[in-house]
Amino acid sequence: MEMQYDLIVIGAGPGGYPAAIRAAQGGKKVAVVEKGRLGGTCLNNGCIPVKTLLHSSGLYRKMREASGEGIRVTDVQLDGAALHKRQKEVIQTLQEGIALQFKKNKIALYQGKAVITEENCVMVTSEADGQTSRLTARHILIAAGSEPAMLPIPGISSPGVENSTSILSGERLYDHLIIIGGGVIGMEFAQFYSDLGKKVTVLEAMDRILPGMDKEISQNLKMILKKRGVDVHTKAAVTRVEKMEQGGWLCYYKEGSDPEKTEQESWISADGLLVAVGRRACGEGVFSPEMAIRAGVEKGKIPADENYQTRIPGIYAAGDVTGGIQLAHAATAQGLLALDHMEGRCPSRNLQIIPSCVYTDPEIACAGITADEAKAAGIPVKTGKYIMSLNGKSLLSGQERGFIKLVAEEGTGRLLGAQLMCARATDMIGAPALAIGTHRTVQELAATILPHPTFGEGIGEAAQELCRRME
Repeated sequence: MEMQYDLIVIGAGPGGYPAAIRAAQGGKKVAVVEKGRLGGTCLNNGCIPVKTLLHSSGLYRKMREASGEGIRVTDVQLDGAALHKRQKEVIQTLQEGIALQFKKNKIALYQGKAVITEENCVMVTSEADGQTSRLTARHILIAAGSEPAMLPIPGISSPGVENSTSILSGERLYDHLIIIGGGVIGMEFAQFYSDLGKKVTVLEAMDRILPGMDKEISQNLKMILKKRGVDVHTKAAVTRVEKMEQGGWLCYYKEGSDPEKTEQESWISADGLLVAVGRRACGEGVFSPEMAIRAGVEKGKIPADENYQTRIPGIYAAGDVTGGIQLAHAATAQGLLALDHMEGRCPSRNLQIIPSCVYTDPEIACAGITADEAKAAGIPVKTGKYIMSLNGKSLLSGQERGFIKLVAEEGTGRLLGAQLMCARATDMIGAPALAIGTHRTVQELAATILPHPTFGEGIGEAAQELCRRME
């Protein structure tokens, strides 16, 4: 069977389905090929299920601590099955929403594996019956996403070792979880398990958790997690993993400034082991072998230019599969920018400022650059910080320690960065991101009247402090 389209999108995740819908709304005949479930990793094995679980676990912890806020709760019980049932219901509701948009906009959905065999041709092998369809289109957008990465550590590939996909697919809750990796994924699972009162050990090879973020954020989060019973080891290189006869895992590691030295091995045992060391692009197999060489696919990454066009004219790639920043909102923006280029429009998105968020408690959200990054780039800056323990909304709602920090160019006052660690940080980062992206000054931000009492007041307070430091 052969079908012709204006656009074929490979992958129904955040890099693919918004572009498909936008193209169809513009009158294009669109097909989407997806080998898994609608929504991609973000909806099925990432953002949405993790944040759903974190919402529930946060309520559980808050209820156990409610006596400090004048509420006595005598019998708080954890229902693991109900927890995972709700997670699945949220996913299903959002999947149905995407399917409805596809139907409304007359988008053809092919469930199966796609292989690009020619510049304008995609062969799709159906998952249901193994039959092959030949689809052709003027343009192709690849949004194949990524998958959990693994480290070359003896024993790490043993059956039962969890990754971020498998641990969300099951319903088991471990009593003690070892997490290899102190990045965003690792920290969110550490938050979830500690909320539930479970024992958590984090092993991070770098000198701090969340190594790509502001140092003060890393330090504060480590102290908060320690207060909640999480055991965090940094500069800890895992050397091997062994399955215990009675079940569970032995994890061996060396802790120190130089893992290459022969420091004595330490070990820890637990019934659960999660590898959270990032993700790798899923570009392998998207092209036929000949086309893969033309496209320059390497280790699953599909290179693309500033318009998200690959080395093959008419074929575009967006999101994790390009090997760049791995964020759902970045993937969506890239897919829409690719569509802009296909249709000859001016870019509709600005990718210079992409907020990043961590859904721990307190939440973490950043946009632009840190003071250290500005210094490394030779940019003279001033910083202003507001401690959120002085914020009325934070105090009355019993929030943990947190802060809002702003970075501005010395002399001009142009806002260059914002680092938030407080309640609702992920919801508030949009305002500083807008200010940074539109080259507004900290003086303009400080002049904005913000409502009281709100967490958002902290942004204004930080801006006013920064203005005082720049006088």
